[in-house]
Amino acid sequence: MIEAHGLTRRYGGRTAVDGLTFTVRPGIVTGFLGPNGAGKSTTMRMILGLDRPSAGSVTVNGRPYAQHCAPLREVGALLEATAFHAGRSAFDHLHALAATHGIPRRRVAEVLDQVGLGEVAHRRAGGLSLGMGQRLGIAAMLLGDPRTLLLDEPVNGLDPEGIVWIRNLMKGMAATGRTVFVSSHLLGEMAQTAERLIVVSRGTLIADTSVAEFLQRASPARVQVRTPQAARFSELLAGPGVTIVKLADDRLDVGGLTSDQIGQAATHHSITLLELSVHHPSLEEAFMGLTS
Repeated sequence: MIEAHGLTRRYGGRTAVDGLTFTVRPGIVTGFLGPNGAGKSTTMRMILGLDRPSAGSVTVNGRPYAQHCAPLREVGALLEATAFHAGRSAFDHLHALAATHGIPRRRVAEVLDQVGLGEVAHRRAGGLSLGMGQRLGIAAMLLGDPRTLLLDEPVNGLDPEGIVWIRNLMKGMAATGRTVFVSSHLLGEMAQTAERLIVVSRGTLIADTSVAEFLQRASPARVQVRTPQAARFSELLAGPGVTIVKLADDRLDVGGLTSDQIGQAATHHSITLLELSVHHPSLEEAFMGLTS
């Protein structure tokens, strides 16, 4: 579990993170969203003790990161996948990390196989492709079998198969009771991965909620209707709180009514419906609406 209380970071006269308070709970994937410059990376660095808060505090599994005797066994992080010695092999890079925490050599081979790098384990890390370098960073994150995982842009450089793989990995880790906190600019991918969202803008918290609640808060669902009697049906549906936009001669976009209400009205007035579909806002639309 990650707990932040009034977390603040100032650089001279600029405030990068301003009084963030949130909890990232185990058992689910929590997405961390915000525009460029919103303070996401700074927040993650403070969680890992790489930046010192100007005010407030943050703990991981009950204590500050620096107070864990073997932090790799508590927290796995992917902040910069290419943070390795280019001249070392993938195996040697992980083995050096493992030696600092008393992690057995066999675990290195296990995580390399887990991320699909078993066949290139002894290749120079500097010669790996961008996607392979990303997988090596994920292997380092998993090395100590930690209870908490932090990932910043984890799908960078991965092909479609790799993106599905990391999505399933994060969900699988959360299903075992781990805390998974992931930042990404690929909002469509985040919509398929996260169950809960923490959203920041200009260093302040603007949402801490489930994905479904976030979408509903940003923009209620609308209903698209296609009928050869669109003009007449539009007049029948009109009322307080109802918005109707004519999209084409036979198509209406209706807000303020549910699909059930529209269907019942069509039946009552003998209106022929060719289509009745609910349009939910995408995560991109909701995000842009709340952070603009």
